[in-house]
Amino acid sequence: MSFYENGSVKIYYEEAGSGFPLLVIPGGGLNANIAYISERTPFNPMNTLNDEYHCITMDLRNAIGGKSSGPVEVDRPWDSYVDDQLGLMDHLGIDKFMVIGFCIGGPFIWKMLERAPERVIAAVPATPSGFRPEFPDHFYRNNMAKWAPALCEKRPDVTMEMCEAFLSNMYGDPDFVFSVTRDSVRRCTTPVLVMPDDTDSHPYGPAEETVLLAQNAQMTFFPWKEPQNRVDLAVRHLRTFLKANTPA
Repeated sequence: MSFYENGSVKIYYEEAGSGFPLLVIPGGGLNANIAYISERTPFNPMNTLNDEYHCITMDLRNAIGGKSSGPVEVDRPWDSYVDDQLGLMDHLGIDKFMVIGFCIGGPFIWKMLERAPERVIAAVPATPSGFRPEFPDHFYRNNMAKWAPALCEKRPDVTMEMCEAFLSNMYGDPDFVFSVTRDSVRRCTTPVLVMPDDTDSHPYGPAEETVLLAQNAQMTFFPWKEPQNRVDLAVRHLRTFLKANTPA
């Protein structure tokens, strides 16, 4: 079992394959953990892409069912998680890397591109989460029900009031992709491939809008998650995109 530690933060991670580094961010909201990418995604990059890339994935800090832990940083929710992701790359001695992220990994990627564009060579938000106006408090309600109570039971230093403030800051500006503004996406010049979905948690509209706004973005066809031949075609597009942006 491999852990990266930074003060009171302890992050569990796994690696597979060799080649140019590819960070794989699992989905599952604030309960995102490594099991998600083998159980709930149309393909598992740790298996599918490890023939060409050094794949690295991690349990999200304080995810229920995961092995990572750390403070609940009420005033900087998105940044605290990106601290962990960039910190893990530093721990592994990796300066520049590519990244694919599912679900909540989409907003994490946009925050990472805002903070460290010089390090992220190419990025793939896959089934990214975003704001759906029909359900404006969707993520707040879900996490107050499925994340906060279990975390408070496990951690006596964390209260429901802390979780409520944390989630209000995280999802309190309920437009677009939560973690960054449209202007931030407009400024992005990093190559981006969006693999959209269209569910309550992964609405198509914000995913498409990021492609239209970012300066060097493209999108796979849609729908692509089933049947298997569509998944295979989307993964072929993904491989072509990664190869085109992998440094020589």
